[in-house]
Amino acid sequence: MKIAVVALGKIGLPLAVQFASKGHQVVGVDVNQHTVDLVNQAKEPFPGEAFLQDKLSELVPAGHLTATTDYTQAIPGADAIVVVVPLFVNDETWEPDFGWMDAATKSIGENLTPGALVIYETTLPVGTTRRRWKPMLEEVSGLKEGADFDLVFSPERVLTGRVFQDLRRYPKLVGGLSPHGAKRAADFYRAVLDFDDRPDLPQPNGVWDLGSAEGAEMAKLAETTYRDVNIGLANQYAVFAEKHGIDVHRVIDASNSQPYSHIHRPGIAVGGHCIPVYPRLYLWGDPDATIVRVAREANMAMPAHAVELAKAALDGELSGRTVVVLGASYRGRVKETAFSGVFPTVAALEAAGAKVQVHDPMFTDDELAARGWRPYHMGSPVDAAIIQADHPQYADLEPADLPGIKVLVDGRRVTKAENWRGVTRLVIGDGQGGRINP
Repeated sequence: MKIAVVALGKIGLPLAVQFASKGHQVVGVDVNQHTVDLVNQAKEPFPGEAFLQDKLSELVPAGHLTATTDYTQAIPGADAIVVVVPLFVNDETWEPDFGWMDAATKSIGENLTPGALVIYETTLPVGTTRRRWKPMLEEVSGLKEGADFDLVFSPERVLTGRVFQDLRRYPKLVGGLSPHGAKRAADFYRAVLDFDDRPDLPQPNGVWDLGSAEGAEMAKLAETTYRDVNIGLANQYAVFAEKHGIDVHRVIDASNSQPYSHIHRPGIAVGGHCIPVYPRLYLWGDPDATIVRVAREANMAMPAHAVELAKAALDGELSGRTVVVLGASYRGRVKETAFSGVFPTVAALEAAGAKVQVHDPMFTDDELAARGWRPYHMGSPVDAAIIQADHPQYADLEPADLPGIKVLVDGRRVTKAENWRGVTRLVIGDGQGGRINP
């Protein structure tokens, strides 16, 4: 097959590589000329994706994968077009911003040829495939969906850093606007993916047809929104436990010891492209989902809560204090700041008058400074530290690494209590209440 992949980001490029590795001819389209140039040079544009560089080194020189900024080189004659263009959400209104996706869809429509299978993998509000992309593609192309081309939604379900592993591990969900389109999508994914045996699933691992585009759209929103709601509940438990001297982590372990409880872990922030965003997309279509809204708001309040813990342990005063935020990434081992808790944590500290520095082993000083932060170097004196990302480098920290430290707020439960004797070490939900470690 000739396959076009639209947007060569941290999901799109590994997908293009996966398709090419199965012997198909793949052309990737991206608006970023630098990304296109690197792909055509068989160089990964971003670090951290397992096996990506090795596969690029094999597939690009062999001619199985090329990249371009020109839709006219990728879309005409394509058997399948897979769209992974980002969808943004307004921070204040929580409304989706379809700008980039609209532009890409119009460019696809201008170059669409009969017989194409168009698949959107970007997570969408329920109904978007049928009510937005179908009429837009039909109007721009002059073609008729269901007769001249087929349109399907099939959500990506992978984590950056382990995309190739997750493609094998999880069922591929598809939902078409017609049974014919759904069958074509199922056949397509069976031709480009392999699946691990999963005896734990209610049906064999592979391609699962959800019956409609709306069903597939909701499935992706449901699985990610569930996690946000669960974490929100865990965070509310944690705040309550702190007030009553209870270790919420022991409570969660005890609760989860029976098979009907699956409480997640509390923490300083929920970041990344997925969990903070997709509940907002769900709420856009279901504004009455009060549970979803309250959980999202609870999770957004946790960075300020961590700052309040530090403030209380410093006798209620942060003004003039030097505080380092450890971790700019939204999670450990990932060089990515999308919706990272570092932003509201730094903002809350600065609002309290603290002198804030940021440290992250995956970012250079210049990269941190470019984001408006003052870089911190281990060994420099501080009054307090707040761990925001669970990088493994932070697990063995001790006071000597942060001279003068009086308070450590471990927002990810990654440090060792025995390393922090004589220092106020607070873990969200541990119920310690500001006591100095003996």
